[in-house]
Amino acid sequence: MPLAMSRPWKHPKSGIYQLRKAVPEDLRKLVGKREEKLSLDTRDPVEAKVRFAKALAELEARWANLRAGPKPLTEREALQLAAGSYDRWLEQFRDNPSQQTSWDIAAGDLLFGTPLTREERNASHERVLNGSPEFPRDKIFRMEQACLESADGYLKAHGIFEDWQNRRTMARAIGAAIQRASLLLAKLARGENIPELPFPNLPVSPVSGVSRSSQPVSFQRLLDGWAAERRPVTKTVYEWSRVVRELEKYLGHTDAHRLTAENLVDWKQAMVSAGLRAKTIQGSKLSPVRAILQWGLRNKLLSSNVAEGVSLDVKAKQGERKRSFTDEEAKAILRAAVVEQDPVKRWVPWIGAYTGARLSFRSRTSDRTRLLH
Repeated sequence: MPLAMSRPWKHPKSGIYQLRKAVPEDLRKLVGKREEKLSLDTRDPVEAKVRFAKALAELEARWANLRAGPKPLTEREALQLAAGSYDRWLEQFRDNPSQQTSWDIAAGDLLFGTPLTREERNASHERVLNGSPEFPRDKIFRMEQACLESADGYLKAHGIFEDWQNRRTMARAIGAAIQRASLLLAKLARGENIPELPFPNLPVSPVSGVSRSSQPVSFQRLLDGWAAERRPVTKTVYEWSRVVRELEKYLGHTDAHRLTAENLVDWKQAMVSAGLRAKTIQGSKLSPVRAILQWGLRNKLLSSNVAEGVSLDVKAKQGERKRSFTDEEAKAILRAAVVEQDPVKRWVPWIGAYTGARLSFRSRTSDRTRLLH
């Protein structure tokens, strides 16, 4: 079957339409694959044709940029690309502007000044991991990193050469766009009477091919996209799907654009109140959500990762930490291992004793009891 298609392709199982197009041979090394696939997120054939035309135009623009080869990104081009971030940031918080708290307006005017030293960056990361209060410079660093990560997604999505200068130019434009949108939202939150669109819409040049679609993006789409790229084991996809369903049930909707940092903080507190351990909340609940949102940010489906900075202290209390074997317990296990005929039960305990490795037994309780006695 030919891969280059002039119309949407309907998935035989899900019924969702896709864009599928063969990558030209001269671009396959740069693109890294032979075929481009993109979900159009609709089962409606009429809507699929509209979305297909837009997605195909963006794909062709990206391929044209790849063929053009490395070239510096101008500030004007970057601002045109970043206009999409401005629109999505406004759309995300327009109805409830006071909920926009992840972008600090005061810090936004100070982005991309004197960079932090390596020691300062390490100290900032350490404070975030420990859940310590942010220093003013930490907040600037966090916002800069978010802009840089978003810039990676823009450059990759549009086939623009990803060098240090282009990345920084794009990140500065994204920061400026979100700053303008945040200033407008602050005025809306105060009830000020302001023009609907105070920032002029620049004409989009062919280099950008930027999409200003404000269509909802489901959490499942983010998870599917992340899984398609990372190819995790089936168990991971199953467990993360359960987490997504739990989050959707708590929120009462499935649109990732509507998710806020406050929503995640409230969800975290609800799980804490329900008795879940901190390690479970951090590693099995918040981390999957953060990962799929980051994929959405990198692929220009989201304007920010609102899960960044939402965490909790996972240090175990003294009574919750795993203790080591006592000398008597170790002797009992090794004595039992000596008389075992099963080579696994005979040698694994001794290997563990010599190397310090810990085991996670999957055998039946009776087998564990026999081994320990």
